[in-house]
Amino acid sequence: MSAFDSKPQRMHADELDLDAPLVQRLVARRFPRWAALPVRRLASSGTENAMFRLGADLVVRLPRRPAAVPDVTRERHVLARLAPLLPVAVPEPLGVGGPDEDFPWPWAVYRWLEGRNPVAGAVADPERLAGDLGAFVRALRRIPRQDGPPGHRAGPLRDRDEPTRAAIAELAGQVDTDAVTACWEQALRAPEHTGPVWAHGDLSPGNVLVEDGRLSAVIDFGTAGVGDRAVDLIVAWNLLPATARDTFRAAVGADDAEWARGRGWALSISLIQLPYYRHTNPALAENSRHVIAEILAEAG
Repeated sequence: MSAFDSKPQRMHADELDLDAPLVQRLVARRFPRWAALPVRRLASSGTENAMFRLGADLVVRLPRRPAAVPDVTRERHVLARLAPLLPVAVPEPLGVGGPDEDFPWPWAVYRWLEGRNPVAGAVADPERLAGDLGAFVRALRRIPRQDGPPGHRAGPLRDRDEPTRAAIAELAGQVDTDAVTACWEQALRAPEHTGPVWAHGDLSPGNVLVEDGRLSAVIDFGTAGVGDRAVDLIVAWNLLPATARDTFRAAVGADDAEWARGRGWALSISLIQLPYYRHTNPALAENSRHVIAEILAEAG
């Protein structure tokens, strides 16, 4: 995760303009001990936060728009509870900055995590990565859920029916709308979950780091919380090839209903993302196309 971005693409109408000089000023005022460190914006497919590398060992994360602001505090509290119980590295908050004259919201500094984001269709060792991801999900699910906040994607799949169908209509002529509608309706027929668990909520290539073919870290816990266990199965379609899905499914222990809901979550997320980010986030749009194609291929 080391590529730098000098010309970021604006993705939301209510998004602030963020750049390295701004971050340099924020850091200098809030954390003088880091004031001399260079700041460089990271290229990222993330939609809610901007990332800036600070020196060699740190990274600054700032919300892009108002909707992302609550996740700064949420992630810090969630990580304090989950991090000691997870088998791979996760973000380590080192300091929190408050609003000032240059920036209206809280922001945070984290320890830098080594690794790179894998690319769907080009995973070096998919079976090993599938096992590692399954172990991560399993460990997360074992954490006691008492007093855990609801995940951002904690509700039943049917709650997404209206926006999913709206996205399908918007994609007419770009995807096989009859086929994706049939896949979506099949997912809606799956039994609802009855035992909520901790879930990351956004296991996607941009939030996974690998080294030497192994899972080395999982980042961005802003969506994490308690809800449907199937939501973390989305990585089976947004990253893993079809040949490794059974390995992942066995590692997680997903039954037929959970697997069907997981496929539905992956499809809904991608259908909604594609028209929204088609021109502003090419990496995310391409991954959305990949997921839709993979699910249609499974439906045969």
